[in-house]
Amino acid sequence: MHSVNEAAKNLATVRARIDAACQKCGRSPGDVTLVAVSKTHPAQRVRDMADAGQRLFGESYVQEAVEKIAELADPSLTWHFIGRLQKNKVKYVAGLFDLIHTVDSLDLARLLHEKSAQKGVVQKVLMQVNLAAESQKAGCPADQAEALARAVRDFDALRLEGLMVLPPFGEDGEVSRPWFSGLRELRDRLENALGAGLGQLSMGMSHDLEQAVEEGATLVRVGTDLFGERESR
Repeated sequence: MHSVNEAAKNLATVRARIDAACQKCGRSPGDVTLVAVSKTHPAQRVRDMADAGQRLFGESYVQEAVEKIAELADPSLTWHFIGRLQKNKVKYVAGLFDLIHTVDSLDLARLLHEKSAQKGVVQKVLMQVNLAAESQKAGCPADQAEALARAVRDFDALRLEGLMVLPPFGEDGEVSRPWFSGLRELRDRLENALGAGLGQLSMGMSHDLEQAVEEGATLVRVGTDLFGERESR
């Protein structure tokens, strides 16, 4: 049984963790935005979390997201796409999501630019970087990040807002810290090289959000600690 009360309790707990991490490293809690990862959870669960005060949600599966957004039909909610984006699904996401976290190739960026331009929107994006060079994960190789960032910035219908990383998983959040600091350092190098601000760093989940905040995350993607274990698709 899930309810608004349970959603509110979970939300308060996660926000308290973010606030404590900010206090520890001298950051303002207002500089860290919580993305509630609602993938695989039904629209009613999202509605409960929205009623508890959370307005930003993250989805990973295009068809599920399109249906859920339509079912909720709530213009006060904001949606981010945080999953691997297949090229044949790009036409559905352009303009539907406020921010897409997972642009990782020139081909994908070009297609997203074309679809966004057709819809008359400027799509905000993050560049996903595969810092650990994990073969099973998406993400631009770190040594290609500058070239891709330059290319994305040349597309009129895209706006590059920053970077995203999905580090190798470890039960202990400290395992993630080097990858978070590495993403921040890469962002700083890219800002210098491009002469442009890349303010957003999307990093950190339920098990390592504290380390992410301490290393400079502006967007943390939390699912399990808000919604419980994901429901089977």
